[in-house]
Amino acid sequence: MIDFPEIVYPLLAGFVLDLLIGDPHWLPHPVRWFGWLISKGEAQLNKGDGRRWKGAFLTLVLVLFVFFVLWLGLKLLPEKSVVFYVITSVFVFYGLANRSLIYESLLVIRRLKSEGIKAGRKQLSMIVGRDTRNLDEQQIRTAVLETLAENLSDGVIAPLFYYALGGIPGMLAYKMVNTLDSMIGYKSERYRDFGFFAAHLDDVLNFVPARLTAFLMVLVTFSRRGFQYLFRFGRQHSSPNAGYPEAALAGILNARFGGPNMYHGKWVNKPFIGENPRKLTDSDIYKTCRINFAVAAVFVLVICIFYVSIFRIL
Repeated sequence: MIDFPEIVYPLLAGFVLDLLIGDPHWLPHPVRWFGWLISKGEAQLNKGDGRRWKGAFLTLVLVLFVFFVLWLGLKLLPEKSVVFYVITSVFVFYGLANRSLIYESLLVIRRLKSEGIKAGRKQLSMIVGRDTRNLDEQQIRTAVLETLAENLSDGVIAPLFYYALGGIPGMLAYKMVNTLDSMIGYKSERYRDFGFFAAHLDDVLNFVPARLTAFLMVLVTFSRRGFQYLFRFGRQHSSPNAGYPEAALAGILNARFGGPNMYHGKWVNKPFIGENPRKLTDSDIYKTCRINFAVAAVFVLVICIFYVSIFRIL
């Protein structure tokens, strides 16, 4: 029988913790340990022949290692104890990144306004993969909005989705996949083969969460245009998933995202998402931050209602 307190209570506690403190740099974080493991594995395996197979091997080993270590560790904890609820709540907190996503996005805008465009570009470079050195204010705000939309999916809704399906082990295993993709999932000469499997696994795991994120964004804003843009522009992105939340946001704001940009020293001619090339403002950023919070809160509520309902049925 599913015992809803073991799912719902850590979910609510971890969600509130993320809202309150986010991801302070002084606090140890599993994702940093994930990054260390990936770096060590990549240094040992990303050379010679068979790099695609080596990358797939490293990806599977690390993901399965995270899942089974956490699964076994939680099995060893006393059920329904204070220790169990504290540890699982902390892991939910570690699995979410909405507070830090919103904070880092707003920090770009604050530095842009208070210190000028060079400071804004520098701060933006810490959260995006594109070359920020020559971006104007419009392009900086566009990048912030795209980041808020895309990372709402893979930094908040996707971890919650896999928590709902697989508990803490599922949530953190997903975080390992996402960290692998962010570190080795590039199409550069160094990672094209080695990161091939990690990048495609990340695409598969984000297929449902990305579309769910876009639907929730439209739902909480009651935006008819946002819903229409999902179907018109959702596929207008090099990623099979990122275009959907970006298209929803473009519709909600009646704005236009995408377009040509510099990534890792190469000019990438990306298609536009949306139609209105209007000037973006700080109010667009603030509105999107409120949307991010609303979407996360609604999805947490949906998961809670689902598990409470299942418990009553069983």
